Amino acid sequence: MDHPYLYDLSPLFWLKVVGILVALPALAWVWWRGRQLDTAGRLGLLTGVTLFLTIDLILFGVFTRLTGSGLGCPDWPGCFGKVSPIGAREYIAAAQASFPLGPVTFPKAWIEMIHRYLATGVGVLILVLAFWSWRERHHIHVPVFWPIVTLIWVCIQGAFGAWTVTMKLFPAIVTMHLLGGMMLLALLRLQGVRYKMGRVPGGLALPLLSIEPGTKRWLWLVFAAVWAQIALGGWVSTNYAALACSDFPTCQGRWWPYMDFSTGFQLWRELGMQRSGESIPFDALTAIHYTHRIGAYVVFVLFVWLAWRFWRVEGKTSHALILLALIGWQVLSGITIVLREWPILVALSHSGGAAAMVFVLTGWLTAAYPVRSAKRTIRRSSAVST
Repeated sequence: MDHPYLYDLSPLFWLKVVGILVALPALAWVWWRGRQLDTAGRLGLLTGVTLFLTIDLILFGVFTRLTGSGLGCPDWPGCFGKVSPIGAREYIAAAQASFPLGPVTFPKAWIEMIHRYLATGVGVLILVLAFWSWRERHHIHVPVFWPIVTLIWVCIQGAFGAWTVTMKLFPAIVTMHLLGGMMLLALLRLQGVRYKMGRVPGGLALPLLSIEPGTKRWLWLVFAAVWAQIALGGWVSTNYAALACSDFPTCQGRWWPYMDFSTGFQLWRELGMQRSGESIPFDALTAIHYTHRIGAYVVFVLFVWLAWRFWRVEGKTSHALILLALIGWQVLSGITIVLREWPILVALSHSGGAAAMVFVLTGWLTAAYPVRSAKRTIRRSSAVST
Protein backbone atom coordinates (compact mmCIF):
# COMPACT_ATOMS: atom_id res chain seq x y z
CA MET A 1 0.00 0.00 0.00
CA ASP A 2 1.35 3.40 -0.97
CA HIS A 3 2.95 5.49 1.76
CA PRO A 4 1.09 8.76 2.41
CA TYR A 5 2.49 12.20 1.87
CA LEU A 6 4.28 13.69 4.90
CA TYR A 7 1.73 16.51 4.95
CA ASP A 8 -1.88 15.69 4.17
CA LEU A 9 -4.24 18.49 5.20
CA SER A 10 -7.44 16.72 4.16
CA PRO A 11 -8.40 15.77 7.76
CA LEU A 12 -7.57 19.23 9.14
CA PHE A 13 -11.20 20.39 9.41
CA TRP A 14 -12.31 17.35 11.35
CA LEU A 15 -9.27 17.56 13.60
CA LYS A 16 -10.35 21.09 14.47
CA VAL A 17 -13.79 19.72 15.30
CA VAL A 18 -12.22 17.12 17.58
CA GLY A 19 -10.15 19.87 19.23
CA ILE A 20 -13.30 21.89 19.89
CA LEU A 21 -14.98 18.82 21.38
CA VAL A 22 -11.96 18.27 23.65
CA ALA A 23 -12.06 21.92 24.76
CA LEU A 24 -15.84 22.12 25.31
CA PRO A 25 -15.96 20.32 28.71
CA ALA A 26 -13.25 22.67 30.04
CA LEU A 27 -15.07 25.74 28.71
CA ALA A 28 -18.37 24.50 30.14
CA TRP A 29 -16.74 23.96 33.54
CA VAL A 30 -15.26 27.47 33.50
CA TRP A 31 -18.65 28.93 32.61
CA TRP A 32 -20.40 26.98 35.40
CA ARG A 33 -17.70 27.45 38.04
CA GLY A 34 -17.22 31.13 37.27
CA ARG A 35 -20.87 32.23 37.29
CA GLN A 36 -20.34 34.45 40.32
CA LEU A 37 -16.93 35.77 39.27
CA ASP A 38 -16.05 38.93 37.39
CA THR A 39 -14.35 38.89 34.00
CA ALA A 40 -10.85 38.74 35.44
CA GLY A 41 -11.86 35.88 37.72
CA ARG A 42 -13.30 33.86 34.84
CA LEU A 43 -10.22 34.50 32.72
CA GLY A 44 -8.03 33.41 35.60
CA LEU A 45 -10.11 30.25 35.92
CA LEU A 46 -9.77 29.53 32.20
CA THR A 47 -6.03 30.10 32.42
CA GLY A 48 -5.80 27.61 35.28
CA VAL A 49 -7.76 24.94 33.41
CA THR A 50 -5.64 25.46 30.29
CA LEU A 51 -2.50 25.21 32.39
CA PHE A 52 -3.69 21.93 33.91
CA LEU A 53 -4.39 20.46 30.46
CA THR A 54 -1.03 21.74 29.20
CA ILE A 55 0.74 19.79 31.94
CA ASP A 56 -1.27 16.73 30.89
CA LEU A 57 -0.27 17.37 27.28
CA ILE A 58 3.42 17.58 28.18
CA LEU A 59 3.29 14.32 30.14
CA PHE A 60 1.35 12.56 27.40
CA GLY A 61 3.92 13.80 24.90
CA VAL A 62 6.63 12.25 27.06
CA PHE A 63 4.60 9.03 27.21
CA THR A 64 4.31 9.09 23.41
CA ARG A 65 8.08 9.32 23.10
CA LEU A 66 8.80 6.70 25.77
CA THR A 67 6.49 4.16 24.10
CA GLY A 68 8.09 4.78 20.70
CA SER A 69 4.82 6.12 19.32
CA GLY A 70 6.14 9.35 17.83
CA LEU A 71 5.87 7.90 14.32
CA GLY A 72 2.74 5.88 15.00
CA CYS A 73 1.14 8.00 12.30
CA PRO A 74 3.91 8.92 9.83
CA ASP A 75 2.14 11.93 8.32
CA TRP A 76 0.67 15.14 9.69
CA PRO A 77 -1.83 16.31 10.91
CA GLY A 78 -3.90 13.14 10.54
CA CYS A 79 -3.08 9.46 10.36
CA PHE A 80 -2.47 8.26 6.81
CA GLY A 81 -4.64 11.14 5.69
CA LYS A 82 -7.48 10.17 8.05
CA VAL A 83 -8.77 11.82 11.19
CA SER A 84 -8.26 8.68 13.30
CA PRO A 85 -6.59 5.26 13.14
CA ILE A 86 -10.02 3.76 12.47
CA GLY A 87 -10.12 5.29 9.01
CA ALA A 88 -6.46 4.40 8.47
CA ARG A 89 -6.79 0.75 9.57
CA GLU A 90 -5.82 -0.67 6.16
CA TYR A 91 -2.59 1.34 6.03
CA ILE A 92 -1.73 0.56 9.66
CA ALA A 93 -2.49 -3.15 9.24
CA ALA A 94 -0.23 -3.33 6.18
CA ALA A 95 2.61 -1.53 7.97
CA GLN A 96 2.23 -3.69 11.07
CA ALA A 97 2.15 -6.90 9.03
CA SER A 98 5.40 -6.02 7.27
CA PHE A 99 7.16 -4.79 10.42
CA PRO A 100 5.36 -5.99 13.62
CA LEU A 101 7.80 -4.23 15.96
CA GLY A 102 8.07 -1.09 13.87
CA PRO A 103 6.92 2.43 14.64
CA VAL A 104 3.50 1.98 12.98
CA THR A 105 1.12 -0.24 14.96
CA PHE A 106 -2.46 0.26 16.06
CA PRO A 107 -1.59 1.01 19.74
CA LYS A 108 1.14 3.46 18.72
CA ALA A 109 -1.11 5.14 16.17
CA TRP A 110 -3.79 5.70 18.81
CA ILE A 111 -1.27 7.06 21.31
CA GLU A 112 0.08 9.51 18.72
CA MET A 113 -3.39 10.65 17.61
CA ILE A 114 -4.66 11.09 21.18
CA HIS A 115 -1.67 13.33 21.76
CA ARG A 116 -2.63 15.38 18.70
CA TYR A 117 -6.28 15.57 19.81
CA LEU A 118 -5.23 16.87 23.22
CA ALA A 119 -2.81 19.35 21.64
CA THR A 120 -5.57 20.66 19.37
CA GLY A 121 -7.90 21.04 22.36
CA VAL A 122 -5.29 23.04 24.27
CA GLY A 123 -4.80 25.18 21.18
CA VAL A 124 -8.53 25.93 21.08
CA LEU A 125 -8.52 26.94 24.76
CA ILE A 126 -5.54 29.26 24.21
CA LEU A 127 -7.29 30.81 21.20
CA VAL A 128 -10.38 31.48 23.33
CA LEU A 129 -8.19 32.87 26.11
CA ALA A 130 -6.40 35.25 23.72
CA PHE A 131 -9.61 36.47 22.07
CA TRP A 132 -11.43 36.91 25.38
CA SER A 133 -8.46 38.72 26.94
CA TRP A 134 -8.22 41.08 23.96
CA ARG A 135 -11.95 41.83 24.10
CA GLU A 136 -11.81 42.55 27.84
CA ARG A 137 -8.37 44.20 27.79
CA HIS A 138 -9.68 47.39 29.43
CA HIS A 139 -11.14 45.52 32.40
CA ILE A 140 -8.35 43.16 33.43
CA HIS A 141 -4.97 43.65 35.10
CA VAL A 142 -3.04 41.17 32.95
CA PRO A 143 -1.66 42.84 29.80
CA VAL A 144 -3.18 41.31 26.67
CA PHE A 145 0.40 40.93 25.43
CA TRP A 146 0.81 37.69 27.37
CA PRO A 147 -2.25 35.81 26.01
CA ILE A 148 -1.33 36.92 22.48
CA VAL A 149 2.26 35.71 22.93
CA THR A 150 0.91 32.42 24.27
CA LEU A 151 -1.29 32.03 21.19
CA ILE A 152 1.66 32.68 18.89
CA TRP A 153 3.79 30.27 20.89
CA VAL A 154 1.26 27.43 20.71
CA CYS A 155 1.21 27.87 16.92
CA ILE A 156 5.00 27.52 16.91
CA GLN A 157 4.61 24.43 19.07
CA GLY A 158 2.23 22.99 16.49
CA ALA A 159 4.87 23.51 13.82
CA PHE A 160 7.47 21.72 15.93
CA GLY A 161 4.99 18.89 16.46
CA ALA A 162 4.59 18.54 12.70
CA TRP A 163 8.36 18.62 12.13
CA THR A 164 8.87 16.00 14.84
CA VAL A 165 6.91 13.58 12.68
CA THR A 166 7.91 14.65 9.19
CA MET A 167 11.61 14.90 10.08
CA LYS A 168 11.52 11.40 11.63
CA LEU A 169 12.22 12.27 15.28
CA PHE A 170 15.12 14.59 14.45
CA PRO A 171 16.76 14.99 17.91
CA ALA A 172 17.16 18.78 17.81
CA ILE A 173 13.52 19.24 16.74
CA VAL A 174 12.18 16.86 19.40
CA THR A 175 14.24 18.58 22.10
CA MET A 176 13.00 22.02 21.03
CA HIS A 177 9.45 20.64 21.02
CA LEU A 178 9.91 19.58 24.66
CA LEU A 179 11.35 22.98 25.60
CA GLY A 180 8.49 24.67 23.77
CA GLY A 181 5.97 22.71 25.84
CA MET A 182 7.70 23.81 29.02
CA MET A 183 7.71 27.41 27.77
CA LEU A 184 3.97 27.17 27.15
CA LEU A 185 3.54 25.96 30.72
CA ALA A 186 5.60 28.91 32.00
CA LEU A 187 3.59 31.46 29.98
CA LEU A 188 0.29 30.16 31.33
CA ARG A 189 1.64 29.97 34.88
CA LEU A 190 2.77 33.61 34.65
CA GLN A 191 -0.72 34.70 33.60
CA GLY A 192 -2.39 32.59 36.29
CA VAL A 193 -0.30 34.21 39.03
CA ARG A 194 -0.97 37.69 37.61
CA TYR A 195 -4.70 37.08 37.76
CA LYS A 196 -4.32 35.92 41.35
CA MET A 197 -2.38 39.08 42.19
CA GLY A 198 -5.15 41.15 40.64
CA ARG A 199 -7.69 39.62 43.01
CA VAL A 200 -5.66 40.34 46.16
CA PRO A 201 -6.44 43.69 47.81
CA GLY A 202 -3.39 45.87 47.37
CA GLY A 203 -1.72 43.17 45.32
CA LEU A 204 -1.68 45.41 42.28
CA ALA A 205 0.94 47.71 43.75
CA LEU A 206 3.06 45.19 45.69
CA PRO A 207 4.56 41.82 44.83
CA LEU A 208 2.69 38.78 46.12
CA LEU A 209 5.95 37.19 47.33
CA SER A 210 8.48 39.27 49.19
CA ILE A 211 12.07 38.13 48.52
CA GLU A 212 15.26 39.98 49.31
CA PRO A 213 17.31 41.02 46.24
CA GLY A 214 20.12 38.54 46.92
CA THR A 215 17.74 35.58 47.14
CA LYS A 216 15.89 36.81 44.06
CA ARG A 217 19.11 36.72 42.06
CA TRP A 218 19.75 33.14 43.24
CA LEU A 219 16.19 32.25 42.27
CA TRP A 220 16.85 33.50 38.73
CA LEU A 221 20.07 31.48 38.61
CA VAL A 222 18.27 28.31 39.71
CA PHE A 223 15.53 29.00 37.15
CA ALA A 224 18.12 29.28 34.35
CA ALA A 225 19.90 26.12 35.53
CA VAL A 226 16.63 24.18 35.49
CA TRP A 227 16.00 25.19 31.86
CA ALA A 228 19.52 24.14 30.87
CA GLN A 229 19.06 20.81 32.63
CA ILE A 230 15.69 20.23 30.94
CA ALA A 231 17.39 20.84 27.58
CA LEU A 232 20.09 18.31 28.49
CA GLY A 233 17.46 15.84 29.68
CA GLY A 234 15.57 16.24 26.43
CA TRP A 235 18.79 15.60 24.51
CA VAL A 236 19.34 12.42 26.53
CA SER A 237 15.81 11.21 25.89
CA THR A 238 15.65 12.05 22.18
CA ASN A 239 18.97 10.33 21.56
CA TYR A 240 17.95 7.32 23.69
CA ALA A 241 21.04 7.75 25.84
CA ALA A 242 19.37 7.10 29.20
CA LEU A 243 20.91 3.61 29.43
CA ALA A 244 24.41 4.59 28.31
CA CYS A 245 25.32 4.42 32.00
CA SER A 246 23.72 1.53 33.87
CA ASP A 247 25.36 2.14 37.24
CA PHE A 248 25.46 4.97 39.78
CA PRO A 249 27.34 7.02 40.93
CA THR A 250 29.95 5.68 38.51
CA CYS A 251 29.30 5.16 34.81
CA GLN A 252 30.38 1.87 33.21
CA GLY A 253 32.39 1.26 36.38
CA ARG A 254 34.42 4.45 35.97
CA TRP A 255 34.20 7.94 37.47
CA TRP A 256 35.13 9.41 34.08
CA PRO A 257 34.15 6.95 31.31
CA TYR A 258 35.27 7.15 27.71
CA MET A 259 33.24 9.90 26.06
CA ASP A 260 32.96 11.57 22.65
CA PHE A 261 31.57 15.04 23.34
CA SER A 262 32.10 16.45 19.85
CA THR A 263 29.92 13.78 18.24
CA GLY A 264 27.40 13.59 21.08
CA PHE A 265 26.67 17.29 20.82
CA GLN A 266 26.45 17.58 17.07
CA LEU A 267 23.09 19.29 17.26
CA TRP A 268 21.90 19.14 13.66
CA ARG A 269 21.89 15.48 12.64
CA GLU A 270 19.45 12.63 12.17
CA LEU A 271 18.47 10.26 14.96
CA GLY A 272 21.22 7.73 15.64
CA MET A 273 23.49 9.20 12.99
CA GLN A 274 26.45 11.54 12.74
CA ARG A 275 26.57 14.41 10.28
CA SER A 276 28.83 12.23 8.15
CA GLY A 277 26.07 9.63 7.79
CA GLU A 278 27.77 7.06 10.03
CA SER A 279 26.07 5.60 13.09
CA ILE A 280 26.61 7.54 16.30
CA PRO A 281 29.18 5.76 18.54
CA PHE A 282 28.37 4.56 22.04
CA ASP A 283 30.96 6.91 23.51
CA ALA A 284 28.91 9.83 22.16
CA LEU A 285 25.78 8.53 23.93
CA THR A 286 27.85 8.19 27.09
CA ALA A 287 28.93 11.83 26.79
CA ILE A 288 25.30 12.92 26.42
CA HIS A 289 24.22 10.95 29.48
CA TYR A 290 27.14 11.95 31.67
CA THR A 291 26.79 15.65 30.84
CA HIS A 292 23.19 15.50 32.04
CA ARG A 293 24.37 13.76 35.21
CA ILE A 294 26.96 16.49 35.87
CA GLY A 295 24.26 19.09 35.29
CA ALA A 296 22.11 17.29 37.86
CA TYR A 297 24.84 17.68 40.45
CA VAL A 298 25.00 21.43 39.77
CA VAL A 299 21.22 21.83 39.98
CA PHE A 300 21.16 19.81 43.21
CA VAL A 301 23.70 22.12 44.87
CA LEU A 302 21.84 25.23 43.68
CA PHE A 303 18.50 23.94 44.98
CA VAL A 304 19.96 23.07 48.39
CA TRP A 305 21.65 26.48 48.63
CA LEU A 306 18.46 28.33 47.68
CA ALA A 307 16.48 26.19 50.15
CA TRP A 308 18.93 27.15 52.89
CA ARG A 309 18.48 30.84 52.07
CA PHE A 310 14.71 30.49 52.32
CA TRP A 311 15.01 28.45 55.52
CA ARG A 312 16.75 31.35 57.27
CA VAL A 313 13.85 33.73 56.56
CA GLU A 314 10.83 33.70 58.84
CA GLY A 315 7.72 32.59 56.97
CA LYS A 316 9.66 31.02 54.07
CA THR A 317 10.21 27.55 55.54
CA SER A 318 7.55 26.09 53.27
CA HIS A 319 9.41 27.42 50.22
CA ALA A 320 12.57 25.64 51.40
CA LEU A 321 10.68 22.37 51.90
CA ILE A 322 9.14 22.62 48.42
CA LEU A 323 12.58 23.07 46.87
CA LEU A 324 13.99 20.11 48.78
CA ALA A 325 11.01 17.94 47.83
CA LEU A 326 11.37 18.84 44.14
CA ILE A 327 15.08 18.16 43.93
CA GLY A 328 14.76 15.03 46.08
CA TRP A 329 12.11 13.64 43.73
CA GLN A 330 14.27 14.34 40.70
CA VAL A 331 17.35 12.75 42.21
CA LEU A 332 15.42 9.65 43.30
CA SER A 333 13.63 9.20 39.99
CA GLY A 334 16.81 9.88 38.00
CA ILE A 335 18.80 7.25 39.89
CA THR A 336 15.93 4.77 39.55
CA ILE A 337 15.86 5.29 35.78
CA VAL A 338 19.53 4.29 35.61
CA LEU A 339 19.44 1.34 38.00
CA ARG A 340 16.08 -0.06 36.86
CA GLU A 341 16.79 0.41 33.13
CA TRP A 342 14.39 3.21 32.30
CA PRO A 343 10.93 2.04 33.46
CA ILE A 344 8.28 4.13 31.71
CA LEU A 345 6.40 5.18 34.85
CA VAL A 346 9.57 6.42 36.56
CA ALA A 347 10.80 8.20 33.43
CA LEU A 348 7.39 9.84 33.13
CA SER A 349 7.54 10.98 36.76
CA HIS A 350 11.03 12.40 36.14
CA SER A 351 9.66 14.57 33.34
CA GLY A 352 6.73 15.50 35.57
CA GLY A 353 9.21 16.63 38.22
CA ALA A 354 10.89 18.91 35.69
CA ALA A 355 7.50 20.39 34.78
CA ALA A 356 6.79 20.90 38.49
CA MET A 357 10.06 22.82 38.84
CA VAL A 358 9.11 25.14 35.98
CA PHE A 359 5.63 25.57 37.47
CA VAL A 360 6.88 26.45 40.96
CA LEU A 361 9.82 28.66 39.99
CA THR A 362 7.84 30.58 37.35
CA GLY A 363 5.12 31.22 39.90
CA TRP A 364 7.55 32.49 42.52
CA LEU A 365 9.40 34.75 40.11
CA THR A 366 6.15 36.20 38.78
CA ALA A 367 4.82 36.80 42.30
CA ALA A 368 8.09 38.48 43.29
CA TYR A 369 7.47 41.42 40.96
CA PRO A 370 4.60 43.94 41.04
CA VAL A 371 2.14 44.31 38.18
CA ARG A 372 3.81 47.37 36.70
CA SER A 373 1.02 48.13 34.25
CA ALA A 374 -1.72 48.01 36.88
CA LYS A 375 -2.14 51.77 37.38
CA ARG A 376 -2.12 52.39 33.64
CA THR A 377 -4.72 49.63 33.15
CA ILE A 378 -6.97 51.11 35.85
CA ARG A 379 -6.74 54.61 34.36
CA ARG A 380 -7.56 53.27 30.90
CA SER A 381 -10.51 51.31 32.26
CA SER A 382 -11.82 54.43 34.05
CA ALA A 383 -11.47 56.50 30.91
CA VAL A 384 -13.47 53.96 28.90
CA SER A 385 -16.24 53.80 31.50
CA THR A 386 -16.40 57.62 31.59
